[in-house]
Amino acid sequence: MEDSAKGGWLPMATARRDGERILVTVRGGEQGPAEVDTVRYQTIRGTGERGWVATDLGPESLVTYDEDELVAWMPWPQPTANAASFDLPAPAEEADFEDEGSGI
Repeated sequence: MEDSAKGGWLPMATARRDGERILVTVRGGEQGPAEVDTVRYQTIRGTGERGWVATDLGPESLVTYDEDELVAWMPWPQPTANAASFDLPAPAEEADFEDEGSGI
């Protein structure tokens, strides 16, 4: 499943939508450069709609992403003995995914 040419990043069209956490590249823009975030696909509180919700914030700070804000995804890393030293991967390059249908 991993594409080494793209640093392990996969097209959003293939992203897991089963409620499990995944890593995503959030598209850069006026608010800053591209970044990596942890999300899950779930029902968005108060709407009844399903979407991508950041998992690293508390219930008072809900962050959701539209599909076109996300460039690529990869599975959440499996725990290791050195879990405390885990570094997030570099964000995916948008150019690698322009033909994947996940862009604007």
